[in-house]
This record gives sequence, structure tokens and C-alpha cells, in this order.
Amino acid sequence: MVRRTFGARLPSRVLRRLLPAVLLAALLAGCGTEGARQTPADPGESSPATVEIARADAEAAFGGLGDLAAAWKDGDCAGIERFTTWAEKTIGSRVCAAGRKDRSAPGLGTYGDPEFLIPAHEDGEDDPWFAVLARKPTPAYFVFVRTDGAWRLGAGPIPLAGDAPEAAGEIVDAAWVGARLVSTRHVAFLTDPAGVSGVRFVSGDPMRDLLGELVRAPGRVRPDRLSTDVRIEGPARALALPDGGALVFHALRLVFTQKPGPGRSSLTHRRYGASDVRAFTGGAPKTVTGAEIVLLATRVAGDNRMRTVGMRRVLADITEGSG
Repeated sequence: MVRRTFGARLPSRVLRRLLPAVLLAALLAGCGTEGARQTPADPGESSPATVEIARADAEAAFGGLGDLAAAWKDGDCAGIERFTTWAEKTIGSRVCAAGRKDRSAPGLGTYGDPEFLIPAHEDGEDDPWFAVLARKPTPAYFVFVRTDGAWRLGAGPIPLAGDAPEAAGEIVDAAWVGARLVSTRHVAFLTDPAGVSGVRFVSGDPMRDLLGELVRAPGRVRPDRLSTDVRIEGPARALALPDGGALVFHALRLVFTQKPGPGRSSLTHRRYGASDVRAFTGGAPKTVTGAEIVLLATRVAGDNRMRTVGMRRVLADITEGSG
């Protein structure tokens, strides 16, 4: 099930042409440190505004990961919410609360040796963002998004799977179908075991392993009944590659609903451990719905072939009932 439709264009271009430059400058000044400068299109032009990101602000945002790591260590749920957005905020909002109920909270760790992947220009209709490839202690991607006047971690770490492609440092045109529909093509692949959709991944790609797991999952919990769903979690963000392809950062939500089998009053083979269920729900419900977030970095070639170059999977929530 696809929860987001890509390619729709909002009427913000018209609004930009109506807003005086002085009003735009006043709005930016109200956000504190500039961090991202928006340049409107010239009068009469139909092209959207662009956003320029200062290297110093990107470095400061990456350096702020220490504050987020401290918040996770201290179980500071409000701090985690303040320092995150997009997928990481979705994960932290419930995982932190569950961690206060004797469930181990994830540690962010310390990352260094960063390579900044800053878009040279970006369609001003979306929130400004940039990516970082931190090579120590182990290579991983981070995606930062500027929301409400501050840079926040949107996704990361996303551990590298294989070699990192060399990004060209510019945003891919949001209208380019190959980058815009990457998440949609992942959903099609993971919900189509027969391969009717025509979406393919090469042998050894983590997506093929994930598909195999989803196919086998119902059989592993019989006589319980298990339904699965794959959804898009937020927008995809893409950087151009020198070969004409793109490096796309995006996220999926895997939803698993488990119910007792016919004639049974309780689950026989729980997908999630009793301690995890208790931490998220406070009990041992008969029917549970688990949500797992999959953070992805996908390389899309000029011919639209896809390869997973980074992946992280996190149990983000368990609720009572069918969700």
C-alpha cells in the first residue's frame, strides 16, 4: 500500500512570485542563524526558488549529533524529539518511551571523518537538506533536514552496504521519475513476489533478502495469522551521480499484524518477544501490530536500475490490536 504520491506539484511557485523579497528576508531572519538561504526566482520566471546551504552550518549540524547521543543515553525523550525529524523522529517518539520500561534504548555512538554531500541547489518547495557520509568508526550515511528554523537529523545512521557512489553534489530535478519513484518501486517489489511489476534487484541485494523474509513470515507463525503491509515513510531525497544516475535517501514502513489462529485465544508463535511487546504496550495483548522502519540509500543508474548501498532496520512501535 502506497501512502504517498510523488510527482504532485503544489501551487507554491505562484505564492513565491507574490511574496516580496523583503518579506522573505524577514522570515529568514526570524529563524535565528540563517543556515539555508532561499533565493526567489526572477520576476516573470516560472522556475522555483533555490536553496543554498552553508558548509559551516552543515558541519555544525553534524557536530550536534553528540547532543542527540546524550539524549538517547539519558532517556530524554523531549530532547530526542527536539533534535530529530522525519524517520528518526518517528522512531524516537515511541522507542524512547519504551526504553523507559526496561527495554534497551539504541545508542547513537560517535561518528567522524565526515564527507559532506551538500546539494548545489534545491527546489525550494521542500525543506532544505543535506547528507553526510561518516567513514568512522564504520561508514554510514546521515541525512539532515532543516525544519522550523533548525537542522535536525532526519535519517541515520544508515550503514553502508558495499561501496559508496561518488555524488556530484547537486540535487536531481524533482520531476525526474527515476529518482522520484524509487520508494514506490520498492513497495511494488516487496509486495509482488511473482515479479509482475518488473522491478528487479541484482543477486545479493538486501532487498531480495527482505522480500524473501516477507514471503516466509506468515508460515513462521502458523497457526497464528500474520498480515504484512509495506508503506512509504516520508519523501525521497536525491543527489545526482556523475554517471547520470542518482543516490536516493528514503524510508519504508513495514507493518505486521499478528492474530491468534482459528479457535485459539492467544498467540502461539509471537513475532515479537514478550519483553518488547510489554515495553511498547504495557501488557500481552492477543492481537499486536508491529511497525518497523527501514532506512535506505539507493543508487539509481541512468537506465533506472536500482542497487541498495545503505540500509538500517529498526523496530519503531508495537501496538495492541490491528493497528
